[in-house]
Amino acid sequence: MKAEETVTIDLRGKSAMFDYVVVTSGRANRHVGAIAENVVKALKQAGIAAPHVEGLPNCDWVLIDSGDVVLHVFRPEVREFYNLERLWTQGPSPAKTL
Repeated sequence: MKAEETVTIDLRGKSAMFDYVVVTSGRANRHVGAIAENVVKALKQAGIAAPHVEGLPNCDWVLIDSGDVVLHVFRPEVREFYNLERLWTQGPSPAKTL
C-alpha cells in the first residue's frame, strides 16, 4: 500500500504490554484508511482473528493492536504533532529536585 517512513521500535523488555511499535504514514485520509484495512485483512489471513482497531472512521490516526505488535498509521501532520517515535525511543527523564 506504499506506506511511507515506516519505523519499527523494539520494546522487548521495556514494555509489558507489547514487543514492537510500528509507526508509518499515509499521504491522506483515504491512504491511511487503505493501509489500515489491508493490514487488518492480512492479520486475519495470518490467523489473528480479531485485531483491535481504533480511528478508522476518521483516518487521521489509526491504531491496530494485534497483541505483541501495535501499528500506528498517521497522516503526516498528525504524526509530526504526536511524535510517537520520540516518546518510545527516549529514555525517561530524571526527576528534577528543587
